[in-house]
Amino acid sequence: MDIKYMQRALELAKKGAGYTNPNPLVGAVIVKNGRIIGEGYHKVYGSHHAEVNAFLNAAEDVRDATMYVTLEPCSHYGKTPPCAKVIVEKGIKKVVVGLKDPNPLVAGQGIKILEDAGIEVVTGVLEEEGRKLNEIFLKYITTKLPFCIMKTAMTLDGKIATYTNASKWITGELSRRYVHELRHRVAGIMVGIGTVLIDDPSLTTRLENEGGSDPIRIIVDSSARIPLEAKVLNLKSEKKTIIAVTEKADNDKLKALEEKGAEVIKTPLKNGRVDLAFLMKELGQRKIDSILLEGGSDLNYSALEEGIVDKINAFIAPKIIGGNTAKTPVGGQGKASMQEAINLKHIDILRFGEDIMVEGYIEKES
Repeated sequence: MDIKYMQRALELAKKGAGYTNPNPLVGAVIVKNGRIIGEGYHKVYGSHHAEVNAFLNAAEDVRDATMYVTLEPCSHYGKTPPCAKVIVEKGIKKVVVGLKDPNPLVAGQGIKILEDAGIEVVTGVLEEEGRKLNEIFLKYITTKLPFCIMKTAMTLDGKIATYTNASKWITGELSRRYVHELRHRVAGIMVGIGTVLIDDPSLTTRLENEGGSDPIRIIVDSSARIPLEAKVLNLKSEKKTIIAVTEKADNDKLKALEEKGAEVIKTPLKNGRVDLAFLMKELGQRKIDSILLEGGSDLNYSALEEGIVDKINAFIAPKIIGGNTAKTPVGGQGKASMQEAINLKHIDILRFGEDIMVEGYIEKES
């Protein structure tokens, strides 16, 4: 029964995706006499946490009930009061926790508050599912660096565009919809200046009948070559556009970009380009906890070499276009031997119509 109710709590938690960043996704279920009498989830950053929403939703007295919560209840005052103390005050008899909170402000203190009050606590129920659900939060809260997902779409012969740079559309509608769901979930989307010059993308979230939350747009543009007419600088969006530049950028152009409403981040030069590691630290300080990297082959290679990529979503369409000069997902100098290859672990393969998606995590040196 613990698994059944925790699964429900995880389902509830997913509803907050795209709205709680940089807070975690959390769901809570209250069970009494074998029945769910209340449930809730963290809906939006700065609002009630899942536990409080479950109490507000309760259809009857919660005293002596059991609460299932996907993440350890918080123990500190932030945007809201500590949930662990609210649970004690409400007279909950038992709390089942999916995942302990690695946040240094919590880190077991929430559980201690519950146990000190005589509440029975069970931990680790569907822990791995909870860990994957909150992979963004778990990295950001412990490192203050964004969780980076590299998304790419290629043909069966490994091309991201034809030799004339035509790329619309490699994948089908179902794959493209999933990408917009990814955009909705993350805090930022990053592309290189080459993508802007060739495709002039909007980098917004477009989910039919659902809207969705736009990510912050981040353009890696060492010399500030972006045209002032580019779509990303002329959108009606609540989210801003950030241009990452270096000392090679012209100051007058930077002033013009800021007048257009863009934020400029100047990084040191690294191999003649934007220092991506420096940029990620700057983005993390701005509470950007996650990035969808939709770069071209050069930016993808630089990101992999710099070690900023955590996860890869590679869509493969059953099409062949050929071409010795047609670009592949990852360019750059490349590796000299197979022993130097970047390996993925925890692989999943999903189907989106005729396309497949390979999802995996970068195997990093410990």
